[in-house]
Amino acid sequence: MRVRYNAPVTLTFTLCAAIVLILSQTIMPAIIPNLFSTPTPFRTNVFMDYVKLFTHVLGHANIQHFISNFTMILLLGPILESTYGSGFLLISILITALVTGLSNAFLFPNVVLLGASGVVFMMIMLSSITNFSKGEVPLTFILIMIIYLGGQIWDALTKQDNISQFSHIIGGLVGSFLGFYHKK
Repeated sequence: MRVRYNAPVTLTFTLCAAIVLILSQTIMPAIIPNLFSTPTPFRTNVFMDYVKLFTHVLGHANIQHFISNFTMILLLGPILESTYGSGFLLISILITALVTGLSNAFLFPNVVLLGASGVVFMMIMLSSITNFSKGEVPLTFILIMIIYLGGQIWDALTKQDNISQFSHIIGGLVGSFLGFYHKK
């Protein structure tokens, strides 16, 4: 038996985030605030602020943050890559990163965002639409929308923590849009 690199986008995304985490926890503790978190405040004349709108999904605060995101990504990513293709999944990750980054930069200009939770929620919603057909909305999609996104809205209204429920909601909405868009 041999080991196969079966989901290149998912595995490469995971590997890059793991390298960033290892570097941040060892020899380069400033790497996350400098390269892998959203800019606060966003400056339209600074090139790196635009780059960080994409790279913030690679930065994680600690190993537990990384594990909670990439357990789901490693579970859902290969399924989505085989269903939609690696190119579509890569574009979906980039769009989700950009939309969550921009939303955070403009709506919460003094809040630092990092991590791939928005991507996780995009993947959850996208996976619930995989059996979508014309003129029908899968009941699983509706239930996932109620349970996951409804739960995030509830948490955003009732909890004061360091978790960005807003990026989860945005990621889920992006995944829903991309799933329905792809099927058209």
